[in-house]
Amino acid sequence: MTIAAIDVDPQKTFTPLCPNELPVAEGDTIGSELNRQAALASVRVLTKDAHPHNAVWVVDSHDKMLSPLDHPNADLTWVSHAVPGTVGFETIPDLPAVTEYDHVIWKGIEPDLHPYGACYHDLQEKLSTGLIEWLQAKAIKTVLVGGLATDYCVKTTALQLQASGQFQVIVNLAACRGIAPDTVEQACIEMKAAGISVCDSTEAVKALL
Repeated sequence: MTIAAIDVDPQKTFTPLCPNELPVAEGDTIGSELNRQAALASVRVLTKDAHPHNAVWVVDSHDKMLSPLDHPNADLTWVSHAVPGTVGFETIPDLPAVTEYDHVIWKGIEPDLHPYGACYHDLQEKLSTGLIEWLQAKAIKTVLVGGLATDYCVKTTALQLQASGQFQVIVNLAACRGIAPDTVEQACIEMKAAGISVCDSTEAVKALL
């Protein structure tokens, strides 16, 4: 089988379990669906945000978020989140231990980098994380994508994989949760326009394999 399942940033920081960070409604409920998706694949990849507490984009309250930054690899302000060693850094319930994945990408470790996609460390998309190359080395032809959040890291990761020209990319919305309905809708429009298959369920994903 030449299928990979990618769990994009399924971390407590993006769920109601960490209400002071970046909670996405029902973000903590997608573990079982990510597992069902992974059962269709031969390899499973985990990506995790891993941000220092003193990153250049950190602000001290939610009302200061989403302000533009004049920085090449950190475009917006955010409250501190996904700091290694904190609860927010941990993966959501129902998922395997990190060591049970076939490959793991940690992103945003440098204080002046805040990438969204899992394929590049920088917003300029010049510094590879090695994800695309690893998938190629495993002879992967199809990539199933789920995680948090649909309208940011899931979308960007899927678009980066699609732009590589190496894979059939399928986004499973049942295994995702997004920040807001309007931005999720726009993300789906962008992904479909790029040639990505966007499905509403794991059963729909099966039909494409």
